[in-house]
Amino acid sequence: MKKTLALALAAGFAAQTFAADGVLVLATDGTYPPFSEMDGSGKLTGFDIDIGLALCAQMKRECRFQQMDWEGLIPALKTDKIDAIVASMNDTPERRESVAFTDPYYTNPGLFVRAKGSSIEPTPAGVKGKTVGVLRASIFDNYVTDKFPEANIQRYTGQDEANQDALAGRVDLLFADKIVMEEGFLQRDEGKDFEAVGPEENDKKYFGEGISIAVRKEDDKLREAFNTALKAIKENGEYKKINDKYFKYDISGGTAK
Repeated sequence: MKKTLALALAAGFAAQTFAADGVLVLATDGTYPPFSEMDGSGKLTGFDIDIGLALCAQMKRECRFQQMDWEGLIPALKTDKIDAIVASMNDTPERRESVAFTDPYYTNPGLFVRAKGSSIEPTPAGVKGKTVGVLRASIFDNYVTDKFPEANIQRYTGQDEANQDALAGRVDLLFADKIVMEEGFLQRDEGKDFEAVGPEENDKKYFGEGISIAVRKEDDKLREAFNTALKAIKENGEYKKINDKYFKYDISGGTAK
């Protein structure tokens, strides 16, 4: 499977830069449709990819995306293997201890999903002894670990793996980003026998201030450049164009991973 997507976004751009000239390496996990996934040819596609490339184009920087496991994203950023994380990552107090975040580029609550006909409810009593599937080292992992101490928590490196185990009957309840659950699973053929259950979850203790791009703490100029570019693509209509490609409603302000 192809691991990177390289796109030249500008040829011969001026010295309006915030760090050393060269290619910015943006990373995502590629297992979170419709935000990031691999198509049949091994190419990264999705909302996060399009937003990242649009921001680079606005900044007049050449960028390429690199796919890696979710739990390896922050370590890779901190050890200078990548320059930014564009992977539907929530800006939380815990993560701010390690990295810095841009302004949010979208917000989205968490959602529980179960098989149709199941009586399982997302409560401590309801999931006692049941298996709950979450993305490893995510806010969903933290939430379920704290709220459902008697559940069997199954942690995955990619959301698609969790979904497949639910389809196989090895997971009783899934918990992930609402849009990922709805548009990346429930509204697709493979999710036709599943349904949302319980209220949407948006506790700021876990979900933070929204979904943002992560950069190294010392990269203030890069963070500011992303913020300026984000404001610009919202004003010039590029953000809406990308939003409408994937969603029927505006997700820009509407909270999670």
